[in-house]
Amino acid sequence: MWKLDETVQTSAGQVAAGRAGEGPPLVLAHGWPWSSLSWHRVIPDLAEHFTVHWYDMPGYGRSEMRADQRTSLDVQGEVFAEMMRHWGLERPRVVAHDFGGATTLRAHLLHGQEFERYVLMNVVAMRPWGSEFFDHVGRHVDAFTGLPPHIHAAVVRAYVEGAMAVPVAEEDVEALVKPWLSEAGRGSFYRQFAQADERYTAEVEPMFGDVRCPVRILWGEADPWIPLARGEALHGLVTDSEFERMVGLGHLPQLEDPDAVLAKVVPFLKEG
Repeated sequence: MWKLDETVQTSAGQVAAGRAGEGPPLVLAHGWPWSSLSWHRVIPDLAEHFTVHWYDMPGYGRSEMRADQRTSLDVQGEVFAEMMRHWGLERPRVVAHDFGGATTLRAHLLHGQEFERYVLMNVVAMRPWGSEFFDHVGRHVDAFTGLPPHIHAAVVRAYVEGAMAVPVAEEDVEALVKPWLSEAGRGSFYRQFAQADERYTAEVEPMFGDVRCPVRILWGEADPWIPLARGEALHGLVTDSEFERMVGLGHLPQLEDPDAVLAKVVPFLKEG
């Protein structure tokens, strides 16, 4: 059911988007280095209850990638707000993963976007960010941009697979890697490291107690990138929140165990 059959012009470039289902609006926000494809195994079930909206962030997936493009988290927060206005969504339910957490938190806390209910799953929201590899590449971007294509492909694949505690279908791994292997994708891949800046979460961390809707924080407890303790700390700062660990899962619960994610997400989103 996942598809990208809509093109939206945003302040950061053209964005590929899609939607499916009927019911209250629900928006899915992906993270790095993923795309909206990361939701494809949960979209069919979600679409039985909601009108589900998704898009590839600028610089990701099938959205526009160009050499002069800014795609840092401040930009992504603004684009999320633009997409809500494009779809005419005033108070959607939102499920965010990884950098989608910081993106949607910025849209909510800095750009006035209201959410009905809000799920944050293994999100980047607090400092410090990411894995040791993420930090290493960020400090040596120039050395990586010159890698031969076959070595670059191996780096991307290893990075993607390194996020998981449970192996996922080979077709999913290939689909997640593919956007980064074109010439434009290769440049965009390393631009994300170069533009990463922890000030974009530092700006909203003091505001987490001001989140204006019920929140469920889900965390794959075996996440090799962002430790469980970071999720627990986030829970302590978000006033109206509940926290659940996902036993045995890593950084990509929606692909590692879609049924477990649906069991924790759907009942919460249907409340209220």
